[in-house]
Amino acid sequence: MGTKSPSYKGHRYPVEAISHCVWLYFRFPLSFREVEELMLQRGVTVSHETVRRWCTKFGQTYAHARRRCRPRPGDKWHLDEVFIKTNGEQKYLWRAVDQDGNILDLLVQNRRDTTAAGRFFRMLLRKTRRVPRVVVTDKLRSYGAAHREVMPCVEHRAHKGLNNRAENSHQPTSQRERAMKGFRSVGAAQRFLSAFSGISPHFRPRRHRMTAHHYRAEMTVRFEIREQITGLTGLSTTA
Repeated sequence: MGTKSPSYKGHRYPVEAISHCVWLYFRFPLSFREVEELMLQRGVTVSHETVRRWCTKFGQTYAHARRRCRPRPGDKWHLDEVFIKTNGEQKYLWRAVDQDGNILDLLVQNRRDTTAAGRFFRMLLRKTRRVPRVVVTDKLRSYGAAHREVMPCVEHRAHKGLNNRAENSHQPTSQRERAMKGFRSVGAAQRFLSAFSGISPHFRPRRHRMTAHHYRAEMTVRFEIREQITGLTGLSTTA
């Protein structure tokens, strides 16, 4: 895979414990205290504050490594925005997925006007380093104005019924937001959701389209990729 393992220098807990805590927190709607309890049941005594620091430090690292080894994004992008709560205030989560449902990126912003839409378009072009063939959005007028300004040569389809793929991709985030009772700030929301969108979908294959045997085989492969990203594979090789 060619992915460099993260450095765990200075941490007294083994890599297995650290990576498992981060996986639990970003994969399931658990609090830091609930992760602490699950680890205690496994015989590992670790405080919820330590789990929080691990998730803050390694969550983004694991997510970035996963994104680097994902396939190239498709040429049809679906964009959508939803309300989220940060410190009791209403903000907007912008998200883009390709035609296969792979998350391209997301951005938390204060508004959903033309400036915000244009900023999101430019971020997608910069990070993906690709220009799409088609952009699909709902009928929010800000998308049309930003599209004409940023990528006028790209086909734009504005139709609510065509954008179900992007709308459906918000469901795991909404579930997690309810469990967390909102976010403390825009920055905290951006950091968490950036790591969450890089880790959680990796363990959410489209199970309804798979046989039980196919699903188990697919998850085995995905867990092997996780071990390579977190450095567990290299650890077991040298042990």
